[in-house]
Amino acid sequence: MDDYQHARALHHSLPAFSPIVPTALLPFASALFLLPTFALAFYFSTLPKDKFALREPLVAVAASILGGFGVVALFCSAGVYV
Repeated sequence: MDDYQHARALHHSLPAFSPIVPTALLPFASALFLLPTFALAFYFSTLPKDKFALREPLVAVAASILGGFGVVALFCSAGVYV
């Protein structure tokens, strides 16, 4: 029981959580990530077919990473904290 009281006191003494990115900036961050995602998706769909296609995976990975961060920022700005 002493461990529980100690953990409870420790929990109450900790500061409140504060995010690194302020929640007011999340809509702008989502736009910052999602707009290049759509541009890269358009660019990916218009790439010429090469024998050695190194550009395709690089463009796809960049669009995927930007899209992932953009969707998470968009959800968080709408109040769905993931």
